[in-house]
Amino acid sequence: MDSALWTPTDSDLAEARVTEFARFVEQRHPLTLPDYQALWRWSTTELELFWRAVWDFFEIRSAAEPTIVLGERGMPGAQWFPGTELNYVDQVIRHARPDRAAIVHAREDGSVRTVTWAEMIEQAGALAGTLTDKGVRRGDRVVGYLPNVPEAVIAFLATASLGAVWSACGQDYSASAARDRLGQLEPTALITAAGYTYGGKFRDKAADVDALVEGLPTLRAVVTIGEPSGTAQSWSDATADSRNLVPVAVPFDHPLWVVFSSGTTGLPKGIVHGHGGVVLEHLKSVALHSDLGPEDVFFWYTSPSWMMWNFQIAGLLTGATIVCADGNPSFPTPDALWDIAARLGVTYLGISPGYVLSCIKADTHPGTDHDLSALRAVGITGSAMPASSSIWLSENIGAQIPVFSISGGTDVVSAFAGGVRTAPVWAGELSVPFLGVALDAFDEDGNSVRGSVGELVVTEPMPSMPLYFWNDADGTRYRDAYFDTYPRIWRHGDWITITDHGSVLVHGRSDSTLNRNGIRMGSADIYQAVESLDQITEALVLGVELEDGGYWMPLFVVVPDGLTDELRGHIESIIRTQASPRHVPDDVIAVPAIPHTRTGKKLEVPLKRLFQGATATSTLESSAVDDPAALAWFVDRAAEYQRVQRAR
Repeated sequence: MDSALWTPTDSDLAEARVTEFARFVEQRHPLTLPDYQALWRWSTTELELFWRAVWDFFEIRSAAEPTIVLGERGMPGAQWFPGTELNYVDQVIRHARPDRAAIVHAREDGSVRTVTWAEMIEQAGALAGTLTDKGVRRGDRVVGYLPNVPEAVIAFLATASLGAVWSACGQDYSASAARDRLGQLEPTALITAAGYTYGGKFRDKAADVDALVEGLPTLRAVVTIGEPSGTAQSWSDATADSRNLVPVAVPFDHPLWVVFSSGTTGLPKGIVHGHGGVVLEHLKSVALHSDLGPEDVFFWYTSPSWMMWNFQIAGLLTGATIVCADGNPSFPTPDALWDIAARLGVTYLGISPGYVLSCIKADTHPGTDHDLSALRAVGITGSAMPASSSIWLSENIGAQIPVFSISGGTDVVSAFAGGVRTAPVWAGELSVPFLGVALDAFDEDGNSVRGSVGELVVTEPMPSMPLYFWNDADGTRYRDAYFDTYPRIWRHGDWITITDHGSVLVHGRSDSTLNRNGIRMGSADIYQAVESLDQITEALVLGVELEDGGYWMPLFVVVPDGLTDELRGHIESIIRTQASPRHVPDDVIAVPAIPHTRTGKKLEVPLKRLFQGATATSTLESSAVDDPAALAWFVDRAAEYQRVQRAR
């Protein structure tokens, strides 16, 4: 076993909230839990005891004491805490403290706006009253077209307090892309903004807001942050009348929000999660795994379009202060997020592997250029984290600060695996499966495997698994998404390896598998090798099965200074050395840019289909792509490739 990059100290083991939870469990049950692995095994074999312990440990408020934890255990359709009523917002407002900020808004220009707990609750109560006056009722949908600002959080709390259902997307989406998502919900109210600042420029969204309002005929109310247009009401007017924030009790599985899939290969799927499942899952994740409490400052760079926005709000469930930032993470300097973390005393910072790589290539020195003395941990998600980046972080922010990679999804609005304060961190690995997550790796025959690549599966239900997909009355799309391969077993669609010391390696999406000569490989292994080169900005690999039975594996690279034969040879050499000879691509092709989903994921599957002959209109929804020009390059290249193939 390679030595760990970070190992918990005796004080970590003693002071961690997960240790306190383990002692709580030992006091009520006749068992001994000497370490995290023992606690995890118990949490996945004794689901009902575990989740009831979570409920009691965090003293969750409900209309009446729960009597049943798991009424139906099978997947899909597990029934959690039947007959129990609660409200997400109740779990937030219990932490209100007059001496502490609830939300801090960090702007690109360095200015900061603080929203106290009292202000947050007061504005949420006032907005809830306005929404009620406009006819918003329990079960109605309130949607946001917003940047990542405090008002987005307040609007969510106001909505959830009424038992209405929240959904949002960022203003980097066009009006048509926002309508593709939010329009499915037939919303009653829209909360929006006149625009946002990114890269030092104000992006006026008034025309897009007007177009979106026009495309949502069910709206009864529109509230705008900034200058309103038409019949919209300003945010200041909508929150002017003081009203008490009184959350209504709703069933445990009452819809809390709808989060959407990327929508790059069709109409985005609306994934519905419930109040109770989210409360339980997020308390477990942010308190026991991220070790957050009321003295923490929690900052995850995200957007309302991405489930990590929902995850960051969970900091409020523990009484922590959360930080909103809606600007460019690399403006005005490449290390802008580290600057925010230093200035605001952030204790837990969440970033992406891509941002870390950009900091490496910009030769930043976050630990010496910024005072990170308050920082206790760094979280990483969005894609697989290369071991080299883990090592760079350890060297540049301090070996005493653990870097926890986590992996999960919009589907469960949480993580399946990640870190915990009481387990070591190995470079490039996810330390542990999360508590209550019966994580396994399966081969094609449904056998559990260790030390080799398998499908990420979850063999027992989680409270935050989707209630259903929006407009999926018979559940067909839901079952097809997760349960079509292994009956009654959740297949997530990622390739992973579970190591002999219980950590998890993520190799990439299994639906974009590289399968050369019967050998299945993950794209992440190639990216980690290639993108470590200073000359390479980004890379994309495809595995294209051809009609004649052949297989073509091209690697597309963004090379600002040009792709030379020498560099091509260097790329092939580093892949051969760091991955394997079978990972070496058939062609290395320079491209101007790589297109992604709006949440930063590479478009491996739709681009593969283009090269297999599918049309762009049937394969891709361009409004869900971050760089239409980059996408157009691939569309043209795929068409050219098809012409050459037909001519042969």
